[in-house]
Amino acid sequence: MKLIRSDIYENLKMALATLRANKLRSFLTVFGVMIGVITVMLISSIISGVDTAVKKELESYGTNSIFISKYNPGIHIGRLSREERMRKDLTYDDAVALTQLPAVELSVPFLDIGNNFFGQKILVSSPGKTSAAVALQGTLPDFERAGTQIVKEGRFFTQYENDNNEEVAVVGSSVGQDFFPYGSPVGQEMGIGGRQFRVVGVLEKREQFLLGGGDDDQNNIIYVPFNVARKLKPGSNDVYVQAVARKGMMDEALDQITDLLRVRRQVPFGKPDNFGLQTAELFLSNFRSILSGVAIAMVVISSVGLMVGGIGVMNIMLVSVTERTREIGVRKAIGARRSDIMWQFLIEAATLTGFGGLVGLSIGWLLTFLLRLLLPSYVPLWAPIGGFVASVGIGLIFGLWPAWKAARLDPIESLRYE
Repeated sequence: MKLIRSDIYENLKMALATLRANKLRSFLTVFGVMIGVITVMLISSIISGVDTAVKKELESYGTNSIFISKYNPGIHIGRLSREERMRKDLTYDDAVALTQLPAVELSVPFLDIGNNFFGQKILVSSPGKTSAAVALQGTLPDFERAGTQIVKEGRFFTQYENDNNEEVAVVGSSVGQDFFPYGSPVGQEMGIGGRQFRVVGVLEKREQFLLGGGDDDQNNIIYVPFNVARKLKPGSNDVYVQAVARKGMMDEALDQITDLLRVRRQVPFGKPDNFGLQTAELFLSNFRSILSGVAIAMVVISSVGLMVGGIGVMNIMLVSVTERTREIGVRKAIGARRSDIMWQFLIEAATLTGFGGLVGLSIGWLLTFLLRLLLPSYVPLWAPIGGFVASVGIGLIFGLWPAWKAARLDPIESLRYE
């Protein structure tokens, strides 16, 4: 065992000496391996970072929450089908009916009034600022019980204020900072659709990645009582519902909600649902299926770099065998076996690509830190380990033919080689 370790050590020293003697050639040879390893690091950090950020964000919406709309769940790319566009809207009464289900603890309707209002967006204003880019939604006081939004300052509006059409509002953290930069928004007046609303509460800031932006930004949002929202946008039926399943009864809640809505929306037996149910777990599953497809495609792309590096290693090792034919003859003449020669060139090839892998890992690690300025980035433990193992494996695989060729050289002919 000690002899084997000694042989490996000697072969490693010879491999490092060859690298030092041919620095530029060695660098150019493993350049493809470096690119491949850097790509693996960047891809894994982006995918892991995005997955972690999305999972964290979805968990903040509540693991027992069920989001119900007239559209099918999932990530929509391109235009919706005509059948989906023609579906009738969910209603306030649908949300109320869901509260009667045994497995449903809470059901809250939301009326989106941030869309076109007689051809124009509803303006939001305060002294010194006016904007049409604020999301506006009407809801009920029960929304606070869902726990997906937490009041940081002030309070949520009450059922009395909803029933009596009180013009009060709860604003997101971004709205509070933008419209009231020099003091607390609570108790202040702000204009919404030409009416004066009193701010009664400010929400905690939500960290968002995937579900933020535009009208879905939960920091750039204003909630008003549901009845008041109807008055701001008469005739609006753009309702979606958030239901909360009782603890441990998510599957039962999904089944009961589906059955009730099929009856209320008169879906014929055997026909597909004309509404969509979405949970955090389902969304995460769909998102991960898309992410895994992207990951596979990117791994294939990064493999091209590794393959190019491997071909370069094979080429340079074949050249090395030719250049060192006399050295191989001398080693065989003094007792080196075929296995010794083969291991010498295999270790040299693996050292070459392993060095390229280490350089690639170092550069990739630095780039992931820069990447965090733009995207969520997290380097999983398997990425550097996998990158290094892949780089060494490339050297062993593509160095096998040159090593075998070197081991098969005739010692007498090798000593005659000039």
